[in-house]
Amino acid sequence: AFGWAVREIDGHNFKEIESTLLDVPFERGRPSFVIAHTVKGKGVSYMEDRAEWHGKAPCAEEAECALEEIRRCAGE
Repeated sequence: AFGWAVREIDGHNFKEIESTLLDVPFERGRPSFVIAHTVKGKGVSYMEDRAEWHGKAPCAEEAECALEEIRRCAGE
């Protein structure tokens, strides 16, 4: 890690992100580095882990479908 204090976290877990960032610096005298593992399009069935959606904007109908799926997941 070239002298860095490294932590790997679930980049979709907001509590884990917050607790990790509140713990900076991880080790006195060493720079801190966070690797947040994520999945492209997480939570949207037709986008999740599909490279072709990286950097591509959905049309209005696709966007509404995505927002509905995200709202459903957030309400759980």
